[in-house]
Parts: sequence; C-alpha cells; structure tokens
Amino acid sequence: MGYIVALTGGIGSGKSTVADAFSRLGITIIDADVIARQVVEPDTPALKAIEARFGSTILNDDGTLNRRRLREYIFSDSSEKDWLNSLLHPIIHQETQRQIAASTSPYCLWVVPLLVENQLQKKADRVLVIDVSPETQIQRTMARDRVSREHAEQILSAQATREARLAVADDVIDNNGAPDAIASDVARLHAQYLKFAAQAVAQENP
Repeated sequence: MGYIVALTGGIGSGKSTVADAFSRLGITIIDADVIARQVVEPDTPALKAIEARFGSTILNDDGTLNRRRLREYIFSDSSEKDWLNSLLHPIIHQETQRQIAASTSPYCLWVVPLLVENQLQKKADRVLVIDVSPETQIQRTMARDRVSREHAEQILSAQATREARLAVADDVIDNNGAPDAIASDVARLHAQYLKFAAQAVAQENP
C-alpha cells in the first residue's frame, strides 16, 4: 500500500483546482466522485441492481442513471438511501483500493469530498483540507452552479462544518484568494509529501 494523502473540503472550496495542481507535478489523483460515477455506468452490475430496485424510470433515454430521480427516491425514504449505500459503498471501496494499488507516483492524492461525513480520515496517511470561508463557498457555488443563495446555503448546511474538517486536518491550504495563489502551497506540500512517502517506504523496507 502506497502513501495516501486525502484531500477534502466543502463545496466551492476549490478541491479540483488543488488536485489539478498536484496532478501537474506527476501525482496520481484518485477521485471518489469520479469512481462513484464509474461504478454506475451503463451495463455495470450496480446500475442493473438499481434498475431492478427502482424500475426502468430510474434510467435516462440513453441508458445512463437519472441521478436527479434517484436523489428524489432516496431523500424521501431513508431505508432506500441505506439500501443504495450498502450496494455502492463496497464497490466504490474496492475500486478505490484497486486504483491506489495501481498508483505509480511516490504518493497518491485521494480526493474525498465527504471524508469527514463518512469518517474516512483514518484510511489516509495524511489529511489535506482546502479551507475557505462559508461566504466564499456560497458565492462560488452560486456562480458555478447558477443556483440561488438559499440553495447554496442548504447544500452547505448538509455538509460537515468548517470546524469539523479543520479538526481532522494535518495540512491546510487557505483558498480564499485567487486560484493562482495556491501554487506555492502545493509545491511546498508536494516536497513534504515526497519526504514522508520516502520515510514510509524506508520503514517498510528497513
């Protein structure tokens, strides 16, 4: 098992921007959201199970999952949400482990938006939190997703608090400023993580 740095942050914090910066340095990015989409692509066992559970109306005309309709089902019935989680979480975990094992960079960056909500911080060697003020999150979410302030605030209230994320952080990048301001933070942390990863290898192979 390689050295794993988990990257997390609330909506609008700039996780993708930071992950892209690490990717440009040659680091393997393992994105929980991407994996969650991959495991329910057409013809996958998971999508077939979801269709068997909810009926063919859960699919779009092109055979892909109608995520909005699925959200409506599970938000109105917690038992259906539990069923879906018990189906998807083991598959997502298995694919995550496969990608981590296949990583060829000295450490890998595991991007997990719901790290704190799902209590996954212990599965990483180090936790990097992208921190911004709630007001910045709201403004960015409104601009990016073209949603009302009320809707953006609802999304924020459903996520872990800023304090809860910072409580599990080993490292923090303040991303309240311009996107290009994070480059020096990423370079500094990259050098640090390379050192930590090398130390971990040395301990495994004394």
